[in-house]
Amino acid sequence: MQRWRGLEDIPEDWGRSVVTIGSYDGVHRGHQVIISRTVARARELGVPAVVVTFDPHPSEVVRPGSHPPLLAPHHRRAELMAGLGVDAVLILPFTAEFSRLSPGDFVVKVLVDKLHARLVVEGPNFRFGHKAAGNVDFLKELGTTYDYEVEVVDLYQRGAAGGGEPFSSTLVRRLVAEGDVTGATEVLGRPHRVEGVVVRGAQRGRELGFPTANLETLPHTAIPADGVYAGWLTAEGEAMPAAISVGTNPQFDGTERTVEAYAIDRVGLDLYGLHVEVDFLAYLRGQETFSSIEALLERMADDVKRARELVEAVGSPETAFRVDDGR
Repeated sequence: MQRWRGLEDIPEDWGRSVVTIGSYDGVHRGHQVIISRTVARARELGVPAVVVTFDPHPSEVVRPGSHPPLLAPHHRRAELMAGLGVDAVLILPFTAEFSRLSPGDFVVKVLVDKLHARLVVEGPNFRFGHKAAGNVDFLKELGTTYDYEVEVVDLYQRGAAGGGEPFSSTLVRRLVAEGDVTGATEVLGRPHRVEGVVVRGAQRGRELGFPTANLETLPHTAIPADGVYAGWLTAEGEAMPAAISVGTNPQFDGTERTVEAYAIDRVGLDLYGLHVEVDFLAYLRGQETFSSIEALLERMADDVKRARELVEAVGSPETAFRVDDGR
């Protein structure tokens, strides 16, 4: 899959394509519907499928300081899109100048002049251009002038998560913030992932017999609510069952919020400096303080036992959630 950052990265000889545009944070199951439809139509027409997205999130430019917690960094989104069959991802730097492009100028500069769109696939509430003035009706109107078609796809699915609320990135962020990683898994179609570089912490886990990988997470990462979780720690391509702690470690008067993962039944791991991923399968309990170190160790041993059982029952992050949605 080709990855372009900015319009200037698009090859000069790029031909017609089928395009979809959006932030696509998380590439959740609703996003998967629209991206898969984009790919399917591209295959029918014999042209490449292109996803156009933005960096940073548009809200950070339009309303500085309002950057939402991110469900997946751009490299992760690209991996997920590639898995759906996308041929190219265009990341447009979202600047103040870019935000002032009128809907018509956006269509000409991006869809017509550079991507030579033959078909644009979007959800019913798609908005674009300065002050989000453009919508799918305007997109269709311009298509008659610039020789492209528009297909509108209903991306809103529902399940048990959020009490039946339509799937969206906003819903996933709320579920993650509440610690409902099971609900987040349903919407995403896979466990929520947090990634970063392993750094040295206070090393209390090592002293207690449960050495943890302390993550320096990426900026704006959506981190689950404080508590203990079952999941996986993946390093150098190996997914290991893990008990995961999120919080400030109040047992030892901690103040800095951290994400730490203990690789269950693994001895002698040296992960310092490695970029790792942590996938959250299930919430075990909230953050607590204990009357003694012995009581803490007893609870930690129980956490590890429960995490081991839950992870073994599932197998791997890839099999943590499966859905037959017809694709």
